[in-house]
Amino acid sequence: MQRFPTGHATHPRARVAALMALAQLRAQMRLPGYAAAPTLGLLYITDHYADQAQDLLDLLAAELPEITDWSGTVGVGVCGGSVEYFDQPALALMLLDVPCDQYRVFSGVAPLPRSSAGGFAAHTALVHADGGTPEVAKLVAELAGRTASGYLFGGLSASRGASVQFAVGGNGNLAGQGAAGGVFAGGLSGVAFGPGVALVSRVTQGCQPVGRVQRITAAAGNLVLELDGAPALESLLGTLDVSLAGDPQQAIERVRATLAGLMDDERALAGTAHTRRTGHFGAETRVRHIIGLDGQRHGVALADHVEPGMRLAFCQRNVQAARADLTRICAEIREELAPADRPEARRIAGALYVSCSGRGGPHFGGDSAELRIVQHALGDVPLAGFFAGGEIAHASLHGYTGVLTVFLADE
Repeated sequence: MQRFPTGHATHPRARVAALMALAQLRAQMRLPGYAAAPTLGLLYITDHYADQAQDLLDLLAAELPEITDWSGTVGVGVCGGSVEYFDQPALALMLLDVPCDQYRVFSGVAPLPRSSAGGFAAHTALVHADGGTPEVAKLVAELAGRTASGYLFGGLSASRGASVQFAVGGNGNLAGQGAAGGVFAGGLSGVAFGPGVALVSRVTQGCQPVGRVQRITAAAGNLVLELDGAPALESLLGTLDVSLAGDPQQAIERVRATLAGLMDDERALAGTAHTRRTGHFGAETRVRHIIGLDGQRHGVALADHVEPGMRLAFCQRNVQAARADLTRICAEIREELAPADRPEARRIAGALYVSCSGRGGPHFGGDSAELRIVQHALGDVPLAGFFAGGEIAHASLHGYTGVLTVFLADE
């Protein structure tokens, strides 16, 4: 794979922004080292353009007839290169240089098959989903089961208006056209990639564990009753070194600033080992809010269903932890691209970054600070993405996280 052409722009008029981004794409496609004839495009728009989604897709299809397949969605922000367009009219484009037999666009009109079809076997998948879809978490987990690796990456649409998704698969249709015009609402869509597409993906939770990983030994619904055989409430208060009897106001304030990292039973060993080794959570962990305390049953209520056998670690989220964890995953990606037994590092063809809308803007200390950390760590690589209403990594939904995926160039 060659470097992926990218374009991004902001303008009150969606058509003008699209033409500005197209000019960037065309200039890059003439440069050495960049893909000259890609067929797969990713389109991310902010919700300012949501009501013009079909017009935008039609314009891009007409201007780039060689792009037969499109995927994408809407966010409250988009990103391109080291620039973050948050809460302003903008769009970001990326053209992926992926062999046609190594990807499939899917949607509710053309679902990803449960088994190999037409010689294509899904290994991983980029997923866009509507958070308002009933049981969307179960649908994400079911979709992961249709891939050989079980690994998904992507996010939920985020919009104050229509939660649109883009999904166009050529499959013999006219270039740039597809069922329902390519713009959808509800459900899941995205791109499945075959084993021939080399990529590396990491999740940054932006949280710092403040206690050890413990096993949930008793639970009821969303209420954690016991951790390692001890009352969960006492474990939480002990971890935070506060007391409801001594200084209840301080205790409540500390609890409000605390979250819980959950790991399912079947993935707990890998997740626990990762946390102990790095001091941070990995993709195996879902960070959830503490939504209440049960004084009678000495329990801690979480914004998720919990069961005995799961692992839990209390954590806190702050700017320092977010910056440190984002830097860590970038370093892990660099290390994977340059293992000790390779004479030289593999090159990055392009990067996709999906971050939570709650992390955008000033959370990292200034405008575009989050993207500048990524570009500083990875170098000047083509990058596009969006700020989501929830992030998808592995087979789970996450919140307040960032999912960074890099596609590797041909050796």
